[in-house]
Amino acid sequence: RYGLAPHRDRGQNFLVEPAVAQRLVELSGVGAEETAIEVGAGFGMLTRALAARARRVLAIEVDAGLVRALRAEGLPPNVTLEHADARKIDFAARAEALPGPVRVVANLPYSVATPLLRNLLDARGSLAGWSVMVQKEVAARLNAPTGGASYGSLSVLHSLLVTVRRGLDLRPGCFFPVPAVSSSFVCFEPRTDVEISASELNHLERLLRGAFRRRRKTVWNALRGAGFPEEGVRAALAAAGLEQRLRPQQIPPEAWLEFSRRPEIGNAARSAEEHDREKGQP
Repeated sequence: RYGLAPHRDRGQNFLVEPAVAQRLVELSGVGAEETAIEVGAGFGMLTRALAARARRVLAIEVDAGLVRALRAEGLPPNVTLEHADARKIDFAARAEALPGPVRVVANLPYSVATPLLRNLLDARGSLAGWSVMVQKEVAARLNAPTGGASYGSLSVLHSLLVTVRRGLDLRPGCFFPVPAVSSSFVCFEPRTDVEISASELNHLERLLRGAFRRRRKTVWNALRGAGFPEEGVRAALAAAGLEQRLRPQQIPPEAWLEFSRRPEIGNAARSAEEHDREKGQP
């Protein structure tokens, strides 16, 4: 009707089953007194389902054509539609400016989902929770057990900071165009029993990135290869009660956090940053 077609280069796959949209809203936990920030409004199916349940909906869509179509069709009165790129949004600031508890619900291209998940972790103190559609393989990584094939940095960060609940696996036919992969709707609730500052989180993430890039090596060799000085890594492992021969995937999330907080590895991290700058790495 509006001459719109999904952009395959953007990875657009739109939810087309109303009953599924209703179920996703139920799983998201959005309540009658809460505000929902929807990321990826698409054709508005999930938007309307959220509007029927939430106090208010802020629907964000990056595609200008879809924004025009949604405005022409009309949306429920409690929906505000915004043309914006979710990757550039400060969710904490938005949540603080909106009424009631705020939850994020996202159905957007899979290529954007992982960066969005990381941004939402930074905003966890301002959100009641969030729910995101991801590839089934990413869902497996989000709550993978220690030692599992899917266990990695994503698993560690989410285990420490949030409670992860895999809400629903969706068949490809729930979307148009039909994607080549299966999808999972995953729900997150911030943990309140663990305090991790922004600087601690960045430091931990740097360690995890260095270690899991070389997951077949021992953690000592992996971090040495990432530019962390040998003695600092060795001393921090010993202080945290971890054996040098352990591989990154054998270390549970709580032990990774303890390891990252050792002053010995803090000094090593600063040396690694200098090493990266010399090599021109971010």
